[in-house]
Amino acid sequence: MPAPDALIVGHTPWALTVPADRRVGLRGGTAPAPTALPADLVRAALEHPHGFEAMRRAVTPDDRVTVILDPSLPAVETILSEVLAHLVSGGVNPDAVTVLVPPGCEQPATGNWQPANHEVHDPADRQKLAYLATTKAGRRLYLNRTLVDADFVVVVTGRGYDPLTGYAGAEAAVFPVLSDEETRAEFAGPASTDAPGPDPWPARVEAIEVFRLLGMPFLVQAIAGAGDTVEAVVAGLPDAAAEGVRRQDARWRSVADGEADTVVAALSGDPSRHTFLDLAKAAACAARVVRPGGRIAVLSAAGPDLGDGARLLRTLDGPTGARKLLAKEKPSDWAACLLWLFAAKKHSLYLASGYPDDVVEELFATPIRTASEAQRLIDGGGRVLLLPDAHRMMVTVG
Repeated sequence: MPAPDALIVGHTPWALTVPADRRVGLRGGTAPAPTALPADLVRAALEHPHGFEAMRRAVTPDDRVTVILDPSLPAVETILSEVLAHLVSGGVNPDAVTVLVPPGCEQPATGNWQPANHEVHDPADRQKLAYLATTKAGRRLYLNRTLVDADFVVVVTGRGYDPLTGYAGAEAAVFPVLSDEETRAEFAGPASTDAPGPDPWPARVEAIEVFRLLGMPFLVQAIAGAGDTVEAVVAGLPDAAAEGVRRQDARWRSVADGEADTVVAALSGDPSRHTFLDLAKAAACAARVVRPGGRIAVLSAAGPDLGDGARLLRTLDGPTGARKLLAKEKPSDWAACLLWLFAAKKHSLYLASGYPDDVVEELFATPIRTASEAQRLIDGGGRVLLLPDAHRMMVTVG
């Protein structure tokens, strides 16, 4: 009898057994334990950035500094506190620091002291937008005024995979996220279920151009580990973005040894931090490597809020025709819904979550609650692939 595998669902291990002759193997991707605390990783990255000297040498005491922050980062409070402390060590006045977060996000705590200013970007407020430049394609760029007016910009984000830009974080945290309402709406819908390749996708190409028009923003890129851990931090000027992508792929990109009949995709870590987009990313990750008509089980302890698009899906009898309806309505969670439909349309989708059973069923899935129910799917026969932290993974068939 093979030893069971432990997939972590939220904070709880689910013991699942897959016979060796039915297991689909994975190549690539590493899963090392973090070698240092997040604070130590950030300090080391700021003191020894990729291809640059310590960040404090790039600032002056008179600088107005804007720190763009992704609040969804693991250990976000610790990471932000270390960045702010490093700026102060370079002579920056705390009163001259503004922490800027995307629309709809809350400002996280920052440890022992707070910056004088924090701001949630409002793309509808024209008074809080400023003209930056015109792109090569002729787009007039209106970005957050605090960002445009800053003397020095620090971009503190994770790295990950994104259905719009291919790779989330860094330049994608600036554009189109911190632009005007019209521009954000233009980018709200078009998304891809493909795995990103070596050539940047069009949305990321434009984001890189906008990023460089800002001058020389300083990047702090966190590479997430399992659950709520941070495994690496890559800092530096815009050229360090490529190193962040390389480290992201080295940790989270894998190739499956053929298609599976059943894929079990788990999400570990604090369930309150998981979004519907995370659930959809896990489902889409599984859909890339399961055979048509196969089984996908997404295992989560979360029941995140559903946006307008997901609520729209719940009113339909099935996934057929949903894409056209989403294209008509253009909800803010359009991309997440497209990933979910990618998994639900041609496969049998099962979901363990914090949602009531009727909500799961209205999302075109069958609810499951226990490890024994997931085991029954595995025991149903065929080849099986287990994906821990599938919302962070990018897996393709080799």
